[in-house]
Amino acid sequence: MRKQLCYILLFISAISFAQKPMVKAEIDTTNIRIGEQFNLKISIDETQNVILPKLELTGLEIIDSTKTDTLENSLIRKYILTGFDSGAFYIPEQQIFIKNQAYFTDSLLVNVATIAIDTTQVKKFPIKSIKSEPYTFDDFKIYLYLLLAAIAIIGFWIYWFVIRKQKQRKEEETYKVLPPYEEAIYKLNELDEKLLWQNNKVKEYYSELTEIIRGFIERELKVPALENTTDEILEALKNFEDAETIQVSKETLKTLQELLHEADLVKFAKSKPLAVEIKEDRKDAEDIISNLTPKPIFEDDELE
Repeated sequence: MRKQLCYILLFISAISFAQKPMVKAEIDTTNIRIGEQFNLKISIDETQNVILPKLELTGLEIIDSTKTDTLENSLIRKYILTGFDSGAFYIPEQQIFIKNQAYFTDSLLVNVATIAIDTTQVKKFPIKSIKSEPYTFDDFKIYLYLLLAAIAIIGFWIYWFVIRKQKQRKEEETYKVLPPYEEAIYKLNELDEKLLWQNNKVKEYYSELTEIIRGFIERELKVPALENTTDEILEALKNFEDAETIQVSKETLKTLQELLHEADLVKFAKSKPLAVEIKEDRKDAEDIISNLTPKPIFEDDELE
């Protein structure tokens, strides 16, 4: 009975040993020169529940690897390796799991030799200078922006201190060239061209008409007519007449008084004069401007 039991155990052990999967690592050469490539092949005669580890090397480098192939109930995976340092390097044993059990491959030795160079046969060339990169827009854009900013600043200063000043000077000269009488007549003609009272803008028409007369009096007679009321203007002109500093007839002063009062009625009392009256007031305004003049100063008066 004991012998039979021993035979059974030996048979079971033999079967287990025979069923143990085989893992194998092999290379096609053990000696290479620096930079040369060689192949590593790992094969397992089992296809179910196999886990291949990540290949980790020291002194050697992986150039490429293939996918795991299945061939006749075996798994095969190939790697292309190389070395760039001379010396002897080991491919360590690789741990492979088959059905949650670990198996190890053999470690492999690879010799990497240097390449002998005959310096007498190698042509010598002079060291080349550093080649500069081609210029691009980004290399110059900062200078372009600075140039545009400088042009804008210069243009602004030219406009502000030259062109603008010239325009102001021309406008001032144009304004100063016209004497008070010519300026007043020019403005009256401009007022006629606006056709204000013809378009039922009687109030605006009389406002501009009296403003022209007041502006003429202020410039020609040096009386602040633009700021004073109608009565204050007439009182000032009466005083100038009594002092004999202006040449004006009583009829002109009366016409001025009537025209200013008529304008006040239109502006403040909403009076609406007829077209004939408006035309007459326009004629009276031009007559007033023509007749209101300061008294000429003679040499005898200056001596006095």
